[in-house]
Amino acid sequence: MRPCRTQNYFPMLLRPPLLMVCCALAVFSVGTPDGVKAELIVRPTKIVLDSPEASQQIIVSVLTENGRRDVTHEINLAVANDSVATVQGSSIVRPRAEGRTEIAVTLDGETVRVPVEVVKQLRPDPVSFRNEIIPILTKAHCNSGGCHGKAEGQNGFKLSIFGFDVESDYAALMKNGKGRRISLTQPETSLFLLKATSEMPHGGGRKIEEGSYRYHRVLRWIREGAGIDSEDSAAGQIVKIDVEPREQILLGGRTQQLRVTAIDSSGVRRCVTVEAEYESNATPIANVDHQGLIQASDIPGEAAILVRYLGHVTSCRVTLPRPDVTFERPDEANFVDTHVWDQLARLGIEAGAAASESEFLRRVYLDTIGTLPTSEEARKYLADLSSGKRDRLIDELLVRNEYVDYWTMKWLDVLRADQLKVTPQGTVAMQRWLRRSFQQNVSFDQMARELLTVQGSTTAEGPGAFYKILKKPDEMSRAVSQLLLGVRIECAQCHHHPSERWSQEDYTALAGFFTGVKLKKLPNGTEAVVSLGGKDLPHPRTSELVAPRALGASDADLDGLIDRRVAFANWLTQPDNEFFAKAIANRIWAHYLGRGLVEPVDDIRETNPATNEPLMNALSRHMIDVEFDMQAFTRTLLKSRVYQLSSKSNDSNRDDQQNFSHAAYKAIPAEALLDAISQTTGVAEKFNGWPEGYRAIQIWDNRMPSYFFRIFGRPVRATVCECERSGEPSISQALHLLNSPEIMAKIQHRDGTARRLANSELTDDELIDELYLTTLSRFPNEEERNLMREAFSDSGSERNEAVEDVLWALLNTKEFIFNH
Repeated sequence: MRPCRTQNYFPMLLRPPLLMVCCALAVFSVGTPDGVKAELIVRPTKIVLDSPEASQQIIVSVLTENGRRDVTHEINLAVANDSVATVQGSSIVRPRAEGRTEIAVTLDGETVRVPVEVVKQLRPDPVSFRNEIIPILTKAHCNSGGCHGKAEGQNGFKLSIFGFDVESDYAALMKNGKGRRISLTQPETSLFLLKATSEMPHGGGRKIEEGSYRYHRVLRWIREGAGIDSEDSAAGQIVKIDVEPREQILLGGRTQQLRVTAIDSSGVRRCVTVEAEYESNATPIANVDHQGLIQASDIPGEAAILVRYLGHVTSCRVTLPRPDVTFERPDEANFVDTHVWDQLARLGIEAGAAASESEFLRRVYLDTIGTLPTSEEARKYLADLSSGKRDRLIDELLVRNEYVDYWTMKWLDVLRADQLKVTPQGTVAMQRWLRRSFQQNVSFDQMARELLTVQGSTTAEGPGAFYKILKKPDEMSRAVSQLLLGVRIECAQCHHHPSERWSQEDYTALAGFFTGVKLKKLPNGTEAVVSLGGKDLPHPRTSELVAPRALGASDADLDGLIDRRVAFANWLTQPDNEFFAKAIANRIWAHYLGRGLVEPVDDIRETNPATNEPLMNALSRHMIDVEFDMQAFTRTLLKSRVYQLSSKSNDSNRDDQQNFSHAAYKAIPAEALLDAISQTTGVAEKFNGWPEGYRAIQIWDNRMPSYFFRIFGRPVRATVCECERSGEPSISQALHLLNSPEIMAKIQHRDGTARRLANSELTDDELIDELYLTTLSRFPNEEERNLMREAFSDSGSERNEAVEDVLWALLNTKEFIFNH
């Protein structure tokens, strides 16, 4: 026995879980193709196959002086007695007959021998419908939403989604369809098997290969009488699953085989690698096939591989460093930079250059107040050579009225202030409440408490109209969970959440906080939110009453509370709440940096981890430390070196989309882009029914007809998901900017910017400078200046036409249309 080596590809990449995998294992010295001395590790060290369809995935890795590498699919496996066991594929062991043998694992002439014991082949334990048949249906996607698991089923055969309702699935197989799917007298002729193997026509194609272990397991189950083990009496109910390795470092192009083990209530472990399901949350970085083989790309970053089996989930974290980069650590302004630079160093990604003053100016204006700087503001800022001017600008922007307008608009979207559903009066009431909150910099935990506990008229200033859209307790709880906790719990409404720990009981318990909420008609014809009492809700399957309970918490204490929502609000805003601070910190980070640390921003779960967990945790703590002061939190982000990086990439970080090594190009929201066009052309937009001078970010009417808003992705506020606002560019957008008569009318307007500048005494170069400052917040470079001079030197054009052409050209540049 020798201790595990502690070297790795990069010392800073080493994590304790990686070393724990190899603790207490026999390690064997072998050679590697490059001649570097290595150590061969084989898992498991002993194999027991205890049913005719059992399997065992072998994982083999080497610990070289340069790090750990998976060689599972490079080894040679030889069974000493192949009448006892056999090897399927390159690394899966299966039984043939009872007995003992051993497997020789060979790599580069060195061999490790693993004992194998095969038992219970002649008198196996009965097949468990719950633990062994349901996984076959799930792995074959029979019970997925696109097949028999959808609400109406498929061709008269309906299964519960992902097999959450075992009893109904059993009834569908045994009783529905006049019992014709299963033949106990002639098991091989069962319609279930004939369809699955495509012996009879099947719209879903072949799902089970005849002769495979799945085929034999289903056949044995039918031969045994096709019974169902009850939930209480079923032996060996699965309580958790483990995946090995939990974390792994891969170089570009390398692979890693996973091994998944199910653990039952008595502690018995069973390999379920071939039966589990796998999914990567970052396929451009690392993908995974249906057998659990991870394939790394050549893009550095991190990916989480979701592993799912019988409602249990876990994940493997994969890190892909770039080995040929020497990281030069930039200066740090605060903890944000520390954690991002640490991550980039681990991954071997170079940080980009710092943003120029004009880049920073335009970006921080659009991000913070949704408004371009004017040419005068840009000229003044660029001329200021004093130190600390960026910090001063940030502080100035956070107290401007446009900051209030812009963030009010953003939260009206996610609070679903759809004037058709909450009435114009209700929308205005929510807008006034949000404006007051942002104007007074009300802490976010206080805003959340007001949202959760509001009572009274839905047209009075406040968030009461939010409850006009969500009229059922579970609808309220789903929206609140996604909005304030970053948890999409709706999947647990009908079945156990497929990628999280939440069950139907958790879903029902959360909805129990909102059972007392009602809308009451008032004498003046409006409605009021009232919340009195409430009741426990029944479990959707067992009908047993479920006490209200927050996610991951114990049953709520409702003593002395008239409004159950108060108990939920108290839990939500506790400093130690694991969800609340993370959800709002991630949401704000995503707005300013272009993507969330957890993406999507409202899908926080163990199997979808943050791309930089230390940073996510630090941001959550910081949000708590500043007492949910959103302006203070925003200052921290904006003053970091990370936020102030250039959007220009280098060879090292060009493919990086998740580690913030350079600034991202972000779509400008439809309202802010229309305001930018109006501001740069000098012609305000006239909104139907609104007084002249209103800007798009001030308009609360989300249903106001506007072709511009529609093609540039303004949301209709149908959900609390920020994904409803489309940021994807389209041909329609490009054609509109190129050919729109409305935009051309603004450019050619007699009182617009182009005409005013053309009639001024400015020289051609001064006109070009002014147009660049107006649209792009910077001066043109010499190449751009020479190009634009051609518009003025054309003998066939008037001065005003030249100005219009330059302005039109600038409005159609990527630099104008995007925030970067």
